[in-house]
Amino acid sequence: MTQTPDTLTGSCLCGGVTYTATGPFRDVVACHCGQCRKTSGHHVAATRIAQDGLEITSGETLTWFQSSEIAERGFCGRCGGNLFWRRFDDDKISIFAGTLDTPTGLKMTRQIRTEEASDYYTPPAGIPTTPSAG
Repeated sequence: MTQTPDTLTGSCLCGGVTYTATGPFRDVVACHCGQCRKTSGHHVAATRIAQDGLEITSGETLTWFQSSEIAERGFCGRCGGNLFWRRFDDDKISIFAGTLDTPTGLKMTRQIRTEEASDYYTPPAGIPTTPSAG
C-alpha cells in the first residue's frame, strides 16, 4: 500500500505557477458539476488541505476567478491550467490532483454530482458516489 507523503509539489503546464503543499491530504474526490466540467473540460479530481499548508513558490501567472458567490478558482493566466478551488468561508483549499508531481500516493475514493455528468460520459461505477445536497 502506498502512503501519501507529508509534502507534495506541483505546477501548471507552463511552470508559471509552482507550489508546495503540506498535508494531511484528503483522498481525491471527482466532481462532475457543471462548473467543474466547464473549467476542466471533463470533471475535476481534487485533493484538499488546510490553506496554510499551501505555499505558492512561483505565482507570476496565478489568477483567481470568482466562479460563484461562495468560491473562487485559481488558474494560470498564461497556459490556462486549473490548479485550485476554495470557498470564501473555509480554511481549506482544493488542489487539482493532476497538477501534483508524481508519485502522490493519493487514491480517488469518492465522486460527487454524478447526476450532472455530461451525456457523453458515464461516471465509473466502482467509485462510491456521495449524493448531492439540495
